Amino acid sequence: MAEIKVPELAESITEGTIAQWLKQPGDTVEKGEFIVELETDKVNVEVISEEAGVVQELKAEEGDTVEVGQVIAIVGEGSGEASGDSASAEPAPKSEEQEPAKTEAPATEEAVEEAPAAEEQSSSDRTIASPAARKLAREKGIDLAAITPVDPMGRVRVQDVEAHSTKAAAPSQPAPAAKAEAPKAASSDEESGRIVREKMTRRRQTIAKRLLEVKQSTAMLTTFNEIDMTNVMALRSRKKDQFVKNHDVKLGFMSFFTKAVTAALKKYPYVNAELDGNDVLLKQFYDVGIAVSTEEGLVVPIVRDTDKKNFAEIEASIGELAAKARDKKLSIADMTGGSFTITNGGVFGSLMSTPILNGTQVGILGMHTIQKRPIAVGDEIQIRPMMYVALSYDHRVIDGSDSVGFLKMVKDLIENPEDLLLES
Repeated sequence: MAEIKVPELAESITEGTIAQWLKQPGDTVEKGEFIVELETDKVNVEVISEEAGVVQELKAEEGDTVEVGQVIAIVGEGSGEASGDSASAEPAPKSEEQEPAKTEAPATEEAVEEAPAAEEQSSSDRTIASPAARKLAREKGIDLAAITPVDPMGRVRVQDVEAHSTKAAAPSQPAPAAKAEAPKAASSDEESGRIVREKMTRRRQTIAKRLLEVKQSTAMLTTFNEIDMTNVMALRSRKKDQFVKNHDVKLGFMSFFTKAVTAALKKYPYVNAELDGNDVLLKQFYDVGIAVSTEEGLVVPIVRDTDKKNFAEIEASIGELAAKARDKKLSIADMTGGSFTITNGGVFGSLMSTPILNGTQVGILGMHTIQKRPIAVGDEIQIRPMMYVALSYDHRVIDGSDSVGFLKMVKDLIENPEDLLLES
C-alpha cells in the first residue's frame, strides 16, 4: 500500500487546491502515472503515483484545500481488472443457492435503479468545470451535465451552479394566495439572483494578495515615454519572412523589447536589483519575465539569460512559455527567479497604464498598443505609429535619473533597432 501525498511544491508554496482527480477508486494506476492535478498559487501541478496498483481511497475532494505532506489518496496492490473480475464473480454462488425467481427480482430492480446514477455521475465527470463549481454542485446535489454555462467554451463556474440552483428551486416554492396578498419582505440581491457570489480561485486570491502587498510595501512610482515604432516596424516587415525560413519562428516585437531592456539593465544595474532589508542585491544575470494572461489569471514565466540569447532564441522561448501557460503546463521552475518583467497591455488595446511591480523586483516595463498619431518630426507634422511605454519602479532603490535614463535608452534602441546589435 502506498500513500499519495502533496509533494513539496516550492519554497513559498505550502498548500494547494485539488483541481481534478485523474483517477478514481478502483482505477488501475501505473508507477509514475499522474493521479491528481493540484492548483497552486502559481501553476497547476500534476502528482504521480510512486507505486503501481489500484486506487483504494481518495481522502480529499475536488475543490478542497490541501497542505504539503498531506495524504490525499491510497494506492493498494492488485489491478483494476482483477478487482472487477472478483466483484462480478461474488454474486454467482448466491444465485445458485437462491433458486426462486422472486429472490432474483429485487436484485435486478436494484441494478436497474443504480444504473442511471452511474450514468449521471459519468456525465458529470465529463463536464468541464472549475473545482469550486464541482464542490458546490456536490453540496447542492446538482448534476453538472444539466447546467448550461455562460462561458462560451462550456466551462461551468460557480455562478452557473448558483443560477441553476435558483432556477430549479423557484417552481417548488409555495405561493398561497393569502401570503401573496400580504406585503412580502424584500429579498437580498443575492437571493433574487441579481448578484451571484463567486469564491475567488486560489490563484486569483494569491494575485490579489501579492499585488496589494506590493502597493503597500514599496514606494512605487511610474514614469512614461513614447516610442516611434516606424523603424522597427519597417525592419520587421523586411526581415520577417526570411527570419521564419532561417529559424522556424516568427519575428515579433517582444524580442526587440526584451533585447532593449537587457541592454538598458546592463547600463542601469539598480533596475535589475532587489531590496533585502537594508541591502540592495544587484543581480548579475538577466532573466526577464514576460507576463501572459490565462483563464485563471496573469502568470509571468521567465526567459532565462536574455543577454546570451539571440532574437530567434528569445522568440522561441517566449512562444514555448506562452503555449505552456495556455495549456496549464508551466512548472514552478518556469515562474521563479526573474530579475525584471515586461507586460504588454497593448494586445488588449490598452493605450496607457501604470503596471504594478512583480514580487520582489524593483522594475517593470509596460508596453501598450501601437496607435498612429500626428508627431512633430523636425519642423514637419507627420503621422507615425506610436507606442506609450511605462516604467514602474521602487523609488527606494531607483532614483529618477536612473528610471528616466533606463526608459529613454529603451526608447532609443527601439527607434534605432540596428543599435541593438551593438548594445545587447
